Amino acid sequence: MPSDDTFTDEGPPLGETDAEELLRGICFKTGPPRTVGVELEWLVHDRHHPERPVPPDRLEEALDALRTLPLRSALTFEPGGQLELSSPPAASLMECVTSTAADLDTVRTALGADGLRLSGVGQDPWHSPRRMLREPRYDAMETYLDRIGPAGRAMMRSTASIQVCLDAGHEEPGPLGHGRRWQLAHLLGAVLVAAFANSPMREGRPTGWRSTRQAMWAQLDPARTTAPPDHRDPRAAWAAHALDAPVMCIRAAEGPWAVPEGLSFRRWIRTGLPRPPVRADLDYHLTTLFPPIRPRGHLELRMIDAQPGDDGWLVPLAVTTALFDDPEAAETVYRAVKSLADTAGSLPAPRNLLWVNAARYGLADPELHSVASVCFAAALEALPRIGASSAVLDAVAAHHDRYVLPGRCPADDLRTHMTGKDLCT
Repeated sequence: MPSDDTFTDEGPPLGETDAEELLRGICFKTGPPRTVGVELEWLVHDRHHPERPVPPDRLEEALDALRTLPLRSALTFEPGGQLELSSPPAASLMECVTSTAADLDTVRTALGADGLRLSGVGQDPWHSPRRMLREPRYDAMETYLDRIGPAGRAMMRSTASIQVCLDAGHEEPGPLGHGRRWQLAHLLGAVLVAAFANSPMREGRPTGWRSTRQAMWAQLDPARTTAPPDHRDPRAAWAAHALDAPVMCIRAAEGPWAVPEGLSFRRWIRTGLPRPPVRADLDYHLTTLFPPIRPRGHLELRMIDAQPGDDGWLVPLAVTTALFDDPEAAETVYRAVKSLADTAGSLPAPRNLLWVNAARYGLADPELHSVASVCFAAALEALPRIGASSAVLDAVAAHHDRYVLPGRCPADDLRTHMTGKDLCT
């Protein structure tokens, strides 16, 4: 979640046609899939007593010390003190895995010296942290989200995810064409929610969801957090969606940022009030839209819960990369996920029945379990073709055997560990 509060109003007022052309040009940059990246969010807990809240001053001091570490990844923090590492674009899956793993080792060592650890879980299962970051962006975001309900604050302060970033794909149709990849992402995304669901608890109690984090996103402003309402030309669909989405905040050089009600970006352009928007305002508006798949030139897949274990994060990264970037796997999986379209129906992700079932039941849902089995089999076949190491293959195979085969997900283990009751029984 970007937190750049730099204000600039340089440039001429933005016209509606100019905005549409910009959106079409910058959000889907096509070409052969060559690069991959990952954004890893982590909760930060006490090393020996993760169930106890970390005092804010202790956490702030430890996180500030991390800013001096020599990392290749960008290091940022979320409002509740969650840590995020964003890898640079890598030329291959293994380059991404290797550089990110090295950065994680560095961060873990530094936090361990302060008695802290990174926790891979999609929703803090014990407590709801206070907001640490006091910046105009987050002040405005909290005001905006509070109008809808309490899920916004919980999402900001106590959730963590794995976001896989892949190239948009070829211009022309085919298994790696950008239109096919856009459609694939919105169906396969539900399978990824189910296979990697890892947030069944909140404040020490079961929530009834395998992915409480995903359920929270579905409770927020649908104009901001859902996919475009159809899968026609991705550029046209996204441009219209972005312009019609409500403006979260209007940046200002001094003082708090305005949080308008019912003002779409399109209407802001047309009225020019309270001031005419410029290109920088459109760029910032895009960072306040949180659909499950966000086009940023590349595709940012945002639906995966943070994963347990030191190397749990690389499994969704490897599986997703293989299924999107290996042509044979992409074709196999596309045929498999097409059957999910009927369950999805006409509502956009993540509010349709397919995504709700994924968040609530994980792979206990028979339809999602069946498709996940095809997807993991295709990924395991494709990973050697894209240069995956034996360690990556072993990690994916272990997840397949532990969770996919029996129709389980990490949430089932976490709930059993905390309550002694299995969600699958």
